[in-house]
Amino acid sequence: MVEYHQRHADEWLAHFTRRGHRAPRPLAAGVEGAVYRLEEGLVAKVWSGRSPTDLELSRRVYADIARHRLPFATPEILDTELHDGVFVTYERELTGSPFRAEPVMTAAERDLPATETSALLTVLRALATVPGTEAMRELTVHGDDRPLWRGHTRFPDALAALLQRAVRRHGEVLAAHVPGLSVVVERVLAALAVLPDAPVTAIHGDLVPPNIHVDDTGRPTAVLDFGFFTTAGDPAFEAAVTAAIWDMYGPHAEQHTATLTGLFARELGHPAGTLALYQAVYALTTYDLFSADGSDGHFHWCAALLRRSQLPPELPPNG
Repeated sequence: MVEYHQRHADEWLAHFTRRGHRAPRPLAAGVEGAVYRLEEGLVAKVWSGRSPTDLELSRRVYADIARHRLPFATPEILDTELHDGVFVTYERELTGSPFRAEPVMTAAERDLPATETSALLTVLRALATVPGTEAMRELTVHGDDRPLWRGHTRFPDALAALLQRAVRRHGEVLAAHVPGLSVVVERVLAALAVLPDAPVTAIHGDLVPPNIHVDDTGRPTAVLDFGFFTTAGDPAFEAAVTAAIWDMYGPHAEQHTATLTGLFARELGHPAGTLALYQAVYALTTYDLFSADGSDGHFHWCAALLRRSQLPPELPPNG
Protein backbone atom coordinates (compact mmCIF):
# COMPACT_ATOMS: atom_id res chain seq x y z
CA MET A 1 0.00 0.00 0.00
CA VAL A 2 1.12 3.55 -0.73
CA GLU A 3 0.39 5.92 2.13
CA TYR A 4 -1.40 9.16 1.37
CA HIS A 5 0.77 12.15 2.34
CA GLN A 6 0.24 12.47 6.09
CA ARG A 7 0.79 16.25 6.02
CA HIS A 8 -2.65 16.57 4.45
CA ALA A 9 -4.40 14.83 7.35
CA ASP A 10 -4.87 17.84 9.64
CA GLU A 11 -6.02 20.01 6.75
CA TRP A 12 -8.69 17.50 5.78
CA LEU A 13 -9.83 16.97 9.34
CA ALA A 14 -10.31 20.72 9.68
CA HIS A 15 -12.18 20.82 6.37
CA PHE A 16 -14.64 18.12 7.41
CA THR A 17 -15.14 19.85 10.75
CA ARG A 18 -16.01 23.10 8.96
CA ARG A 19 -18.57 21.17 6.95
CA GLY A 20 -20.33 20.28 10.19
CA HIS A 21 -18.95 16.83 10.92
CA ARG A 22 -18.24 16.79 14.64
CA ALA A 23 -15.46 14.25 15.04
CA PRO A 24 -13.83 13.27 11.75
CA ARG A 25 -10.83 10.99 12.03
CA PRO A 26 -8.48 9.16 9.64
CA LEU A 27 -9.62 5.67 8.77
CA ALA A 28 -7.30 4.31 6.06
CA ALA A 29 -4.84 5.25 3.33
CA GLY A 30 -4.10 3.47 0.09
CA VAL A 31 -2.93 3.69 -3.49
CA GLU A 32 -5.63 6.13 -4.60
CA GLY A 33 -5.96 8.39 -1.54
CA ALA A 34 -7.21 8.49 2.03
CA VAL A 35 -10.45 7.72 3.87
CA TYR A 36 -11.87 9.60 6.85
CA ARG A 37 -14.66 8.42 9.12
CA LEU A 38 -17.32 11.07 9.70
CA GLU A 39 -20.51 10.15 11.57
CA GLU A 40 -23.92 8.57 11.06
CA GLY A 41 -22.47 5.81 8.91
CA LEU A 42 -20.60 8.13 6.53
CA VAL A 43 -17.01 8.20 5.29
CA ALA A 44 -15.21 10.72 3.10
CA LYS A 45 -12.69 9.57 0.51
CA VAL A 46 -10.03 12.06 -0.57
CA TRP A 47 -8.87 10.96 -3.99
CA SER A 48 -5.36 11.32 -5.34
CA GLY A 49 -5.24 12.16 -9.05
CA ARG A 50 -8.86 11.33 -9.85
CA SER A 51 -10.75 13.31 -12.50
CA PRO A 52 -14.49 14.09 -12.51
CA THR A 53 -14.91 11.59 -15.34
CA ASP A 54 -13.17 8.88 -13.31
CA LEU A 55 -15.35 9.49 -10.29
CA GLU A 56 -18.56 9.52 -12.30
CA LEU A 57 -17.52 6.21 -13.85
CA SER A 58 -16.79 4.78 -10.39
CA ARG A 59 -20.22 5.97 -9.21
CA ARG A 60 -21.83 4.13 -12.13
CA VAL A 61 -19.87 0.95 -11.46
CA TYR A 62 -20.74 1.05 -7.74
CA ALA A 63 -24.39 1.53 -8.61
CA ASP A 64 -24.31 -1.36 -11.10
CA ILE A 65 -23.02 -3.66 -8.36
CA ALA A 66 -25.15 -2.32 -5.50
CA ARG A 67 -28.42 -2.91 -7.33
CA HIS A 68 -27.89 -6.65 -6.97
CA ARG A 69 -28.87 -8.42 -3.77
CA LEU A 70 -25.48 -9.66 -2.62
CA PRO A 71 -24.86 -11.23 0.82
CA PHE A 72 -22.57 -8.31 1.72
CA ALA A 73 -22.46 -4.56 1.19
CA THR A 74 -20.45 -2.76 -1.50
CA PRO A 75 -19.51 0.93 -1.87
CA GLU A 76 -22.03 3.59 -2.93
CA ILE A 77 -21.18 7.23 -3.66
CA LEU A 78 -23.79 9.53 -2.07
CA ASP A 79 -22.23 12.93 -2.86
CA THR A 80 -19.10 14.48 -4.38
CA GLU A 81 -17.10 17.65 -3.76
CA LEU A 82 -14.14 19.49 -5.28
CA HIS A 83 -11.97 21.17 -2.62
CA ASP A 84 -8.72 22.95 -3.49
CA GLY A 85 -8.51 20.99 -6.71
CA VAL A 86 -8.96 17.63 -4.97
CA PHE A 87 -12.03 15.45 -5.36
CA VAL A 88 -13.85 14.08 -2.34
CA THR A 89 -16.61 11.51 -2.32
CA TYR A 90 -19.01 10.96 0.55
CA GLU A 91 -20.05 7.35 0.92
CA ARG A 92 -21.82 5.12 3.37
CA GLU A 93 -19.45 3.39 5.76
CA LEU A 94 -19.15 -0.33 5.23
CA THR A 95 -19.54 -2.44 8.35
CA GLY A 96 -17.48 -5.26 9.81
CA SER A 97 -13.75 -5.66 10.30
CA PRO A 98 -11.10 -6.76 7.81
CA PHE A 99 -9.61 -10.22 8.14
CA ARG A 100 -6.32 -8.47 8.83
CA ALA A 101 -5.21 -4.85 8.70
CA GLU A 102 -2.53 -5.89 6.20
CA PRO A 103 -2.56 -8.82 3.75
CA VAL A 104 0.28 -10.65 5.52
CA MET A 105 -0.11 -13.99 7.25
CA THR A 106 1.53 -14.95 10.53
CA ALA A 107 3.80 -17.93 10.99
CA ALA A 108 1.07 -19.75 12.92
CA GLU A 109 -1.32 -19.84 9.95
CA ARG A 110 0.11 -22.75 7.98
CA ASP A 111 -3.40 -24.02 7.24
CA LEU A 112 -5.98 -21.50 6.11
CA PRO A 113 -8.91 -21.35 8.54
CA ALA A 114 -12.20 -22.72 7.25
CA THR A 115 -13.83 -19.38 8.04
CA GLU A 116 -11.52 -17.69 5.52
CA THR A 117 -11.96 -20.19 2.72
CA SER A 118 -15.72 -20.18 3.26
CA ALA A 119 -15.82 -16.38 3.19
CA LEU A 120 -13.75 -16.27 0.00
CA LEU A 121 -16.04 -18.73 -1.72
CA THR A 122 -19.06 -16.66 -0.65
CA VAL A 123 -17.56 -13.50 -2.11
CA LEU A 124 -16.41 -15.12 -5.36
CA ARG A 125 -19.74 -16.83 -5.94
CA ALA A 126 -21.66 -13.63 -5.25
CA LEU A 127 -19.58 -11.38 -7.50
CA ALA A 128 -19.90 -13.95 -10.28
CA THR A 129 -23.67 -13.35 -10.27
CA VAL A 130 -23.25 -9.65 -11.12
CA PRO A 131 -23.29 -9.19 -14.90
CA GLY A 132 -20.49 -7.16 -16.43
CA THR A 133 -21.77 -3.75 -17.52
CA GLU A 134 -20.72 -1.10 -19.99
CA ALA A 135 -19.43 1.06 -17.14
CA MET A 136 -17.19 -1.78 -15.94
CA ARG A 137 -15.84 -2.18 -19.47
CA GLU A 138 -14.91 1.50 -19.52
CA LEU A 139 -12.61 1.19 -16.49
CA THR A 140 -8.84 1.47 -16.85
CA VAL A 141 -6.60 -0.94 -14.95
CA HIS A 142 -4.33 0.91 -12.50
CA GLY A 143 -1.13 1.96 -14.27
CA ASP A 144 -2.48 1.62 -17.82
CA ASP A 145 -3.41 4.40 -20.22
CA ARG A 146 -6.72 3.27 -21.71
CA PRO A 147 -9.92 1.39 -20.83
CA LEU A 148 -9.21 -2.34 -20.72
CA TRP A 149 -12.01 -3.30 -23.11
CA ARG A 150 -11.47 -0.52 -25.67
CA GLY A 151 -11.37 -2.07 -29.15
CA HIS A 152 -12.11 -5.59 -27.87
CA THR A 153 -15.16 -7.81 -27.58
CA ARG A 154 -13.50 -10.71 -25.71
CA PHE A 155 -11.95 -10.53 -22.25
CA PRO A 156 -8.91 -12.68 -23.17
CA ASP A 157 -8.14 -10.38 -26.10
CA ALA A 158 -8.40 -7.30 -23.87
CA LEU A 159 -5.99 -8.93 -21.40
CA ALA A 160 -3.57 -9.81 -24.19
CA ALA A 161 -3.43 -6.19 -25.36
CA LEU A 162 -2.97 -5.00 -21.76
CA LEU A 163 -0.15 -7.50 -21.28
CA GLN A 164 1.67 -6.28 -24.37
CA ARG A 165 1.43 -2.67 -23.23
CA ALA A 166 2.65 -3.61 -19.74
CA VAL A 167 5.65 -5.57 -20.98
CA ARG A 168 6.65 -2.68 -23.22
CA ARG A 169 6.82 -0.37 -20.20
CA HIS A 170 9.68 -2.00 -18.27
CA GLY A 171 9.96 -5.50 -19.65
CA GLU A 172 13.75 -5.34 -19.75
CA VAL A 173 13.78 -4.93 -15.96
CA LEU A 174 11.48 -7.91 -15.51
CA ALA A 175 13.53 -10.00 -17.96
CA ALA A 176 16.57 -9.64 -15.71
CA HIS A 177 14.63 -11.51 -13.01
CA VAL A 178 12.65 -13.99 -15.12
CA PRO A 179 14.80 -16.21 -17.39
CA GLY A 180 13.12 -16.79 -20.74
CA LEU A 181 10.60 -14.02 -20.20
CA SER A 182 9.98 -13.59 -23.92
CA VAL A 183 9.02 -17.26 -24.20
CA VAL A 184 6.68 -16.94 -21.20
CA VAL A 185 5.02 -13.92 -22.79
CA GLU A 186 4.58 -15.72 -26.11
CA ARG A 187 3.03 -18.76 -24.47
CA VAL A 188 0.67 -16.64 -22.37
CA LEU A 189 -0.45 -14.64 -25.40
CA ALA A 190 -1.00 -17.83 -27.39
CA ALA A 191 -3.02 -19.34 -24.57
CA LEU A 192 -5.19 -16.24 -24.22
CA ALA A 193 -5.88 -16.26 -27.95
CA VAL A 194 -7.49 -19.71 -27.80
CA LEU A 195 -9.14 -19.42 -24.39
CA PRO A 196 -12.84 -20.27 -24.70
CA ASP A 197 -15.43 -17.57 -24.12
CA ALA A 198 -16.75 -17.35 -20.56
CA PRO A 199 -19.46 -15.39 -18.76
CA VAL A 200 -18.62 -11.71 -18.31
CA THR A 201 -19.24 -10.67 -14.72
CA ALA A 202 -18.06 -8.04 -12.25
CA ILE A 203 -14.37 -8.39 -11.33
CA HIS A 204 -13.05 -6.72 -8.17
CA GLY A 205 -9.44 -7.62 -8.92
CA ASP A 206 -7.92 -6.89 -5.50
CA LEU A 207 -9.53 -9.22 -2.97
CA VAL A 208 -6.83 -9.03 -0.31
CA PRO A 209 -7.68 -9.43 3.41
CA PRO A 210 -8.17 -5.71 4.17
CA ASN A 211 -10.73 -5.44 1.35
CA ILE A 212 -13.13 -8.06 2.71
CA HIS A 213 -14.86 -7.19 5.98
CA VAL A 214 -16.47 -9.83 8.17
CA ASP A 215 -18.52 -10.02 11.35
CA ASP A 216 -17.60 -11.88 14.53
CA THR A 217 -18.55 -15.21 12.96
CA GLY A 218 -16.43 -14.71 9.86
CA ARG A 219 -19.40 -13.97 7.60
CA PRO A 220 -18.57 -11.37 4.91
CA THR A 221 -20.33 -8.07 5.61
CA ALA A 222 -18.68 -5.84 2.99
CA VAL A 223 -16.32 -5.83 0.01
CA LEU A 224 -14.55 -2.53 -0.60
CA ASP A 225 -11.74 -0.79 -2.50
CA PHE A 226 -12.85 -1.54 -6.03
CA GLY A 227 -10.64 0.10 -8.65
CA PHE A 228 -7.13 -1.38 -8.77
CA PHE A 229 -8.01 -4.06 -11.36
CA THR A 230 -11.79 -3.73 -11.37
CA THR A 231 -13.38 -4.57 -14.69
CA ALA A 232 -15.86 -6.90 -16.36
CA GLY A 233 -14.52 -10.32 -17.20
CA ASP A 234 -14.23 -14.04 -16.65
CA PRO A 235 -15.03 -14.96 -13.02
CA ALA A 236 -12.14 -17.44 -13.25
CA PHE A 237 -9.81 -14.42 -13.42
CA GLU A 238 -11.16 -13.16 -10.10
CA ALA A 239 -10.67 -16.59 -8.53
CA ALA A 240 -7.15 -16.97 -9.92
CA VAL A 241 -5.99 -13.55 -8.76
CA THR A 242 -7.58 -13.95 -5.34
CA ALA A 243 -5.83 -17.29 -4.82
CA ALA A 244 -2.51 -15.67 -5.69
CA ILE A 245 -2.76 -12.42 -3.72
CA TRP A 246 -4.65 -13.47 -0.59
CA ASP A 247 -1.30 -14.17 1.06
CA MET A 248 1.55 -12.67 -0.94
CA TYR A 249 4.35 -12.32 1.60
CA GLY A 250 3.70 -14.68 4.49
CA PRO A 251 5.93 -17.65 5.34
CA HIS A 252 3.43 -20.07 3.78
CA ALA A 253 2.39 -17.90 0.84
CA GLU A 254 3.13 -20.43 -1.91
CA GLN A 255 1.28 -23.17 -0.02
CA HIS A 256 -1.72 -20.90 0.48
CA THR A 257 -1.81 -19.97 -3.19
CA ALA A 258 -1.71 -23.63 -4.19
CA THR A 259 -4.39 -24.48 -1.62
CA LEU A 260 -6.75 -21.74 -2.77
CA THR A 261 -6.13 -22.41 -6.45
CA GLY A 262 -7.03 -26.06 -5.96
CA LEU A 263 -10.04 -25.18 -3.82
CA PHE A 264 -11.42 -22.70 -6.36
CA ALA A 265 -10.88 -25.16 -9.20
CA ARG A 266 -12.87 -27.82 -7.35
CA GLU A 267 -15.62 -25.73 -5.79
CA LEU A 268 -16.18 -23.18 -8.56
CA GLY A 269 -15.50 -25.38 -11.55
CA HIS A 270 -12.65 -23.34 -13.02
CA PRO A 271 -10.05 -25.33 -14.99
CA ALA A 272 -6.73 -25.40 -13.13
CA GLY A 273 -4.84 -24.46 -16.29
CA THR A 274 -6.99 -21.38 -16.78
CA LEU A 275 -6.32 -20.28 -13.20
CA ALA A 276 -2.55 -20.69 -13.73
CA LEU A 277 -2.78 -18.72 -16.96
CA TYR A 278 -4.64 -15.84 -15.34
CA GLN A 279 -2.16 -15.73 -12.46
CA ALA A 280 0.67 -15.31 -14.96
CA VAL A 281 -1.33 -12.58 -16.72
CA TYR A 282 -1.78 -10.73 -13.44
CA ALA A 283 1.96 -10.84 -12.73
CA LEU A 284 2.85 -9.66 -16.23
CA THR A 285 0.41 -6.75 -16.10
CA THR A 286 1.05 -5.43 -12.57
CA TYR A 287 4.76 -6.08 -11.98
CA ASP A 288 5.81 -2.43 -12.34
CA LEU A 289 2.88 -0.61 -10.75
CA PHE A 290 4.79 0.40 -7.62
CA SER A 291 8.25 1.04 -9.07
CA ALA A 292 9.82 1.12 -12.51
CA ASP A 293 13.19 -0.28 -11.41
CA GLY A 294 12.08 -3.50 -9.73
CA SER A 295 12.96 -2.34 -6.24
CA ASP A 296 9.64 -3.09 -4.50
CA GLY A 297 8.16 -6.22 -2.99
CA HIS A 298 5.32 -6.50 -5.49
CA PHE A 299 7.78 -6.62 -8.39
CA HIS A 300 9.74 -9.44 -6.77
CA TRP A 301 6.53 -11.30 -5.97
CA CYS A 302 5.45 -11.09 -9.64
CA ALA A 303 8.86 -12.26 -10.84
CA ALA A 304 8.80 -15.21 -8.45
CA LEU A 305 5.30 -16.20 -9.59
CA LEU A 306 6.42 -16.15 -13.22
CA ARG A 307 9.54 -18.19 -12.47
CA ARG A 308 7.48 -20.97 -10.94
CA SER A 309 4.55 -20.68 -13.36
CA GLN A 310 3.27 -24.09 -14.42
CA LEU A 311 1.87 -23.23 -17.85
CA PRO A 312 1.81 -26.53 -19.77
CA PRO A 313 3.72 -26.79 -23.05
CA GLU A 314 0.58 -27.65 -24.98
CA LEU A 315 -1.98 -24.89 -25.45
CA PRO A 316 -4.56 -23.90 -24.44
CA PRO A 317 -3.83 -24.28 -20.71
CA ASN A 318 -7.46 -24.76 -19.74
CA GLY A 319 -7.73 -28.27 -18.46
